[in-house]
Amino acid sequence: MKVNQAEFVISAVGPSQYPADALPEIALAGRSNVGKSSLINRMIQRKNLARTSSKPGKTQQLNYYRINQDLFFVDLPGYGYAQVSKTEREKWGKFIEQYLTEREPLKLVLQVIDVRHPPSKDDQAMYAWLKHNGVPLCIVVTKADKIPRGKWQQHLKIVRETLGADKDDPMILFSSELGIGKDELWSLIEDRIGYVPPGTVPAETASAEPEKGEHKPASADVREL
Repeated sequence: MKVNQAEFVISAVGPSQYPADALPEIALAGRSNVGKSSLINRMIQRKNLARTSSKPGKTQQLNYYRINQDLFFVDLPGYGYAQVSKTEREKWGKFIEQYLTEREPLKLVLQVIDVRHPPSKDDQAMYAWLKHNGVPLCIVVTKADKIPRGKWQQHLKIVRETLGADKDDPMILFSSELGIGKDELWSLIEDRIGYVPPGTVPAETASAEPEKGEHKPASADVREL
């Protein structure tokens, strides 16, 4: 997808503030400071549209970013920050759970994991919860530039095994610094939202067009189907 326009829309604190234009939504979930904002900025080729909170773990909003007129990236509150009280974590958990299970435009959750460390207990719990509730997901293993290329596969294996991830779950190695994985991730997102590039004739429409010398079926034939 070629990004021509990207804008911050709203920090929503509840369903009444969610955008009402029904664009597909791609949500990002991960621990605080895992690099979700950097991932968004790399995907849209902007440096500072998505900003990291000055107080990690204190952001309680869902930050909406409109990409062209095609989709929203939705940055979920980071989880697993030690200075957040248990009561606050439970409150945020219910807020996020409601969004993930009830938000109809949500098409995919990107669970962002730091490649340098095995997934935490919070990462494992989030993955298990998403799978249990049938939420479509992709594991995005970020900060690939922080470890040697020769160790990438080893670390990816650790991530998959520690999460207990299904072999069919997509997993993409990503680097916000180098752009590694950007095209692969866009391809997956486009597939999940049914994106058709401007000026492209959808396959089903093209196949429906008669070739030269070919006649469309009579209306009677159609009624018989």
